[in-house]
Amino acid sequence: MKLRLIPLMLLLIVSCKNEVQKTPDAQSIIDSSIVKSGGESFKDHKVSFYFRNRKYTSYYVNGQKMLERYTFLDSNMIADKKSNTDFERFINDSLIPLPDSLKTRYANSVNSVHYFSKLPFGLNDKAVNKEYMGEETIKEVSYYKVKVTFDQAGGGDDFDDTYLYWFNKETMLPDYLAYDFHVNGGGQRFREAYNERYINGIRFVDYNNYKPKGKGASLMEIGYLFEKDSLDLLSKIELEEIQVLEN
Repeated sequence: MKLRLIPLMLLLIVSCKNEVQKTPDAQSIIDSSIVKSGGESFKDHKVSFYFRNRKYTSYYVNGQKMLERYTFLDSNMIADKKSNTDFERFINDSLIPLPDSLKTRYANSVNSVHYFSKLPFGLNDKAVNKEYMGEETIKEVSYYKVKVTFDQAGGGDDFDDTYLYWFNKETMLPDYLAYDFHVNGGGQRFREAYNERYINGIRFVDYNNYKPKGKGASLMEIGYLFEKDSLDLLSKIELEEIQVLEN
């Protein structure tokens, strides 16, 4: 009898190991998604696009990330330039002195647009913490759900915000994301990706931007609220005239 039980026990052990191996972790999900979205092409190419009548440009110089925004006002051009260590504003090529409070404000504004335009690439930055939250179904599609938080050091002024990403189990691409914020009374946002296109190997999407209809919504339940049509469409986030060129 004992001899008969041994093969059965071995089969159960192997089955359990296979089940463990099939369970994904947040890091592997994000790594796979970045590869499918463009991978190292984000670093090898200069990207530019227009968003709400402003031009945004990003590229790398000696491994340092450079983010730029250009605003055109009549005959004037305002150029905001953010590096890993500094922020500068120019008006018609003249450097404009700014107090630290305005530098921080403008730098965060520039960084935010570039951050969302390149997702999921930024999710492997040093200050990012990732946690696998299980699976969730939205519109009859199965997703891996990942929570993202940030360290205070290197996480920016909004380091205490929490993000959720829904990665399509078949494509490993993020079809939805949500986040909470604490400025101006706080709240949540939910974004639905659409108009996916690849330009020179890099994935770009536009978003429908939603907020909960009622107050006191939990970020962890916002996918369910979207399913139940309990979100209001606030705006559309659309990138135009995208160009991807080799550095």
